[in-house]
Amino acid sequence: MLFKSTAAFRRVTDITPEILKKLNIRGLILDLDNTLTTHDNPRPADGVLEWIDLMKREGIRLMIVSNNHPPRVRPFAEMLGLPFVSEGKKPLTKGFKEAAAKMKLPRESVAAVGDQIFTDVLGANLMGIKMLYVVPIEHEKTMFFKVKRKLEIPFIPKIDE
Repeated sequence: MLFKSTAAFRRVTDITPEILKKLNIRGLILDLDNTLTTHDNPRPADGVLEWIDLMKREGIRLMIVSNNHPPRVRPFAEMLGLPFVSEGKKPLTKGFKEAAAKMKLPRESVAAVGDQIFTDVLGANLMGIKMLYVVPIEHEKTMFFKVKRKLEIPFIPKIDE
């Protein structure tokens, strides 16, 4: 199903190296806004820097793929020491394909991590990679996002505890 996640978590920091090993995941394609931080926030959410360090120590390859423009994505990615793809055009597979190629990993070893059903989840499924859904850090205030979040409700996965 196009809107199905492989697993679901409250926060990106709840994803552990042990979970990734069980799922045979060696690389993560990370969404930016509402996954690693709130919208337009230049700083990562609590615990994200430590989580990224842990993932790197465990040999997990990380790459940010965002639909945002380079002036938003580049400084954030550089602060985290991560490569990135901006203007990823999710849910289209352009950004996912570019990230997987740069990570030099087969699709079966890659997962996307994100908070949006109609961009992150749909894009991961169209690409044929695993999807690790995370609850949005905070709900956006614009009407577009309010409507979009309402439409996502039937597809939101149960959180793995």
